[in-house]
Amino acid sequence: MQRANSSIGLAVIAYLVWGFAALYWVQLEAVTPVDLVAHRTIWSLPLLLCTLLIMQRLRAALALLKNPRQLAILATSSVAQAANWGLFLWAVTNEQASQASLGYFLLPLINVAIGRFLLGETVERAQGVAIGLASIAMVILVVENGGLPWVALGVAVSFGIYGLIRKEANVDAIEGLFVEILLIAPIALVWLALRDWGGLGHFGASTDALLLGAGVLTVVPLGCYVVAARRMTMTAMGLVFYLGPSCQLFVAVCIFGEPMNPVQLFSFSLVWLGLALMVADTLRRLRSVRRFADE
Repeated sequence: MQRANSSIGLAVIAYLVWGFAALYWVQLEAVTPVDLVAHRTIWSLPLLLCTLLIMQRLRAALALLKNPRQLAILATSSVAQAANWGLFLWAVTNEQASQASLGYFLLPLINVAIGRFLLGETVERAQGVAIGLASIAMVILVVENGGLPWVALGVAVSFGIYGLIRKEANVDAIEGLFVEILLIAPIALVWLALRDWGGLGHFGASTDALLLGAGVLTVVPLGCYVVAARRMTMTAMGLVFYLGPSCQLFVAVCIFGEPMNPVQLFSFSLVWLGLALMVADTLRRLRSVRRFADE
């Protein structure tokens, strides 16, 4: 019980940090999103290296560099990860944090769609209904905005593709992330050098401190998430997942003051309804399995 409670606590910490991360990144509006991605990459690397040394898993991580297939897969996933970071950072620094939140609410539905159409997985009735509701929400937002909600879709699809690629890579999260960061770190370093270090040393000591802290904000919640994910069931992790985008939406509307008209609220509500149906169906099937096991 104590182990389970600590796991839930770590998962909550991870999703709370991710949920309120926009409050950190919005203070770096003077720095372009691409520069922020480069800083996030560079300053994550030493922390990941220290983590692997402490966990005595550096040798396993470096062994991935000798596997051409896994190296190619991780190189592709690193591009998807960088794209997701860039879209999210652009959103929170351009008064589009609510769109980023919608993207992460859509992520479980995107994962279901990827499983169905790319992996040939069976879609349960509740999942099909949820995808249908999300599709209706997208149509409403297209009509309301006069175009597709590209930010929300980009955030959801980029992270969904990242998850798909990492699933095929079949490597541990920390080792995999270290190799991903290691592969794009030279590009990030060259980019920052060409960009006069991407704002470092140009906007004051507070901005410099925030840029250097970007690695901590990346690695710490990920470490909590990895430990929790190894101890908890996927269902339990899925239920805690919605804490992140819920906090993002709260920050966007209640702190940043981003407008949300009735049409947007209705669209969000359709997505929430679909997610609620998926969660309820998952819990129902879990109870059925437990009853069967008890008998």
